[in-house]
Amino acid sequence: MSTASSARVGIIGLGNIGHHHADRLVDLGATLVGGLDIQADARRRFAEKYDVNTYEEKEELFAEVDAVVITTPNRFHEEYAVAALDAGLDVLLEKPLAHSLESAERIAAASERADGFCMVGFNNRFANPVEVIRHHRETGRFGDITHVEANYVRRRGIPGRGSWFTSKDIAGGGSLIDIGVHAIDLALYFLDFPEVVEVSGITRSEFGDRDDYTFVEMWGDDVGPEGFDVDDSASAFIRTDEGTTISLEVAWATNRPTNDEFFLRGTEGGVRFDRASHELQFYEGGVGGGNHLSTADIDTQANDTHKTEQQVFLDAVAAGEHPGRNTVEQGLAVQRVIDAIYRSSEEGQSVRLDTLETPPVN
Repeated sequence: MSTASSARVGIIGLGNIGHHHADRLVDLGATLVGGLDIQADARRRFAEKYDVNTYEEKEELFAEVDAVVITTPNRFHEEYAVAALDAGLDVLLEKPLAHSLESAERIAAASERADGFCMVGFNNRFANPVEVIRHHRETGRFGDITHVEANYVRRRGIPGRGSWFTSKDIAGGGSLIDIGVHAIDLALYFLDFPEVVEVSGITRSEFGDRDDYTFVEMWGDDVGPEGFDVDDSASAFIRTDEGTTISLEVAWATNRPTNDEFFLRGTEGGVRFDRASHELQFYEGGVGGGNHLSTADIDTQANDTHKTEQQVFLDAVAAGEHPGRNTVEQGLAVQRVIDAIYRSSEEGQSVRLDTLETPPVN
């Protein structure tokens, strides 16, 4: 049996996120074989930085590796994930699963028939505070969790106007599919992925298409509002078959302070998690010795979530089996919620999901 360090891994999509993953693969001692990109400049930069071969055709890379990490723009996830799975490779696919629900469903079908496995890159699940919350949830400390408040709000944070992030054709959407996908995934993960039955949501575009969009810094280059055709904020309410609910606030840009907080409300206790700072607070009450409330700050070790995610992936590649977390079925459940929010916004009414035929989440 191979070891995690001997697994031969390639990167598909050699932009910033591809380099981010490659750096961590190297740190973990994995065998980085090479990279693939359709852009010659991207291939050249990657080859020079990591001293590996780069490829333009996927078949050339597939012949050299045991597994791939896919970091392309959303629209191209299906092309490379399906081809890699059909070639028998293991796949770590960056979130979201795809740019559309139909594309995500085709990836899920390929994963079901594949000899290899596909793990979806929801790296925030691997944050130590999230693991602590899951531990206490499973031991019953919070009682029954009935509601999750999920916030991923930037005051100004459009990731490069004019890039693929702000093109509906390539990304599939804007703030909701880019960062909202993390908030939805974490909320469902905290609830252990119940079936979502109804979604009511609205998406807005209030800043990205303006000539006078004001910002202090931008992740990518700003080439102006032309072609900006995606949402820059979204609000939604999500109800599950268990009666649990999720309230969602997402924004690339809005006139309010940044907010990355998640609140879990349970019958015996609650918790606040700040995704940006990793702060963790528990809220509880009791009657012993007299009625009282308690608020506890929980300190956890900081960790690199992408690196922890990759270690789990590499161990699974070495073992020859899916790690049992970050499944395609879960990624597809998240994609259905995103699709429902967009449809709810377009139709001006709530959308029922329990009338659709959907496979169970594993």
